[in-house]
Amino acid sequence: MNPIHDHNRRAWDERARRGQRFARPAIDADFDNPMKTMDGPGWLGDVTGQRVLCLGAGGGRHGPLLASLGARVTVVDISPAMLELDREAADARSLQVETVEASIDDLSALPEAAFEAVIQPVSTCYVPDIRLAYREIARVTKPGAIYSSRHKQPASLQSGLAPSPAGFIIGEPYYSNGPLPPPQQAGPHREQGTMEFLHKWGDLLGGLCQAGFVLEDVLEPRFGDPAAQPGTFEYRGHYLAPYIQLKARRTDSPAPTAAEIWTPEK
Repeated sequence: MNPIHDHNRRAWDERARRGQRFARPAIDADFDNPMKTMDGPGWLGDVTGQRVLCLGAGGGRHGPLLASLGARVTVVDISPAMLELDREAADARSLQVETVEASIDDLSALPEAAFEAVIQPVSTCYVPDIRLAYREIARVTKPGAIYSSRHKQPASLQSGLAPSPAGFIIGEPYYSNGPLPPPQQAGPHREQGTMEFLHKWGDLLGGLCQAGFVLEDVLEPRFGDPAAQPGTFEYRGHYLAPYIQLKARRTDSPAPTAAEIWTPEK
């Protein structure tokens, strides 16, 4: 038993039962233009006939939307309640979606080199070791596969929602190995009830490259509004970008370790 997995499974089951943020299935309007709804940059391209992994993506959105475009979809999520939303949404539209209950850092239920694309909404913050998750993703993807992912930026997890008179305060250490304490203020920057971890930039980017991916594009989705009221997610987003979005491509093999890189003798 893994206490972190168990905690987050229960938390997301509860969020699904309550229909909270990220636990609401796609609506009819989303199916009018599925790619615009969940792949704004167009990184995945034509997914017709491709095996696509929706990772940490239960909730009835990504999987059914991609299946409606002809993709062969597998949705992995730690929460059975979130996966049930996918099955319900798919059944309502006579779509085929496979669901697998698993954590993103343990994909042993999936075969090697099976997927041609991976799309992952924000979910790496729920595991302590993002490098392990990256290695698992590399194992189940084919060379050339596209990996589109979104992550919480470290500074966003270090800061609270409301500013002090002097501005936003970094209240959590950057070099921390354990889970973050519960947020002092509820808001979209944190999912109440979940156990979250801050991942350093060296792990977010370097770990991805070391697992066998090359970065092809980086975006910072804009959620800020300078006219928003202080204390809101939109106000804070004008000062602190909450997310980073990465497009990476699977190479033929993992990058060499430091010991394998030739360097001139001193």
